[in-house]
Amino acid sequence: MELLLIAVVAAAASLITLFSGFGLGTILTPVFLLFFPLETAIALTGIVHLLNNLFKAVLLGRHTHWPTLLRFGVPSMLGAFLGAQLLHSLTLLPSVGSLTAGPMMFHFHPVKMVIALVMIVFALMELIPSLQPAAPSARLLPVGGLMSGFFGGLSGHQGALRSAFLIRYGLGKEAFLATGIMIAVCVDLTRLSLYASNMLGTDLLEHRTVLITATLSAFAGAYLGSTMLTKITHRTVQRIVAVMLILIALGLGVGLL
Repeated sequence: MELLLIAVVAAAASLITLFSGFGLGTILTPVFLLFFPLETAIALTGIVHLLNNLFKAVLLGRHTHWPTLLRFGVPSMLGAFLGAQLLHSLTLLPSVGSLTAGPMMFHFHPVKMVIALVMIVFALMELIPSLQPAAPSARLLPVGGLMSGFFGGLSGHQGALRSAFLIRYGLGKEAFLATGIMIAVCVDLTRLSLYASNMLGTDLLEHRTVLITATLSAFAGAYLGSTMLTKITHRTVQRIVAVMLILIALGLGVGLL
């Protein structure tokens, strides 16, 4: 039953991604958090995210704008390394306290509180347009790469900042999409290598059935979403998913997840 639920929510998350403006990783992370510890959830999400981007890279990779990829992608890899290292360091910190409310016990862990805060910030950016980052100067591409890669390594949230910087660079539609995909692949490869060496190892092998199921379901959801018509507006889905992220983040921050 758990495998069926994961398949359904992975497909739904992939489908919603087509309309919401969120990245696949942004939605899948809280879904996996319902079933796995934080570190495992982030790593599994990263693998699904990587495989999905590799598939898209095969389709669009020829449109990549290589100068932008180098100026943005290399700093992104450095940022992803730093973010993944910070995630590992936070997992080693002990709980900072606990609270009992009736039959419920809340444990406050630094890593969960930090990830919860990041999730809430990115969710609020979707709910409140004025909080979204303004398109910066193209001269700041390396800085944008470092920032987006850092949050990608820490929590998997890299798409919002990456798009905010790349959109200002004057790339055509195909080049914009392809370059963003290739940058995401670079970030995913960097962070996943550190996740595996630092903290997960055999955990990923133990969850290979779940991983395969989620990946194939995500592909199916993306295909279904590309062929179906929907009456739900882009903005409505953004709000629904943002509220979901905030609720999951609050549960994570207070130790319920």
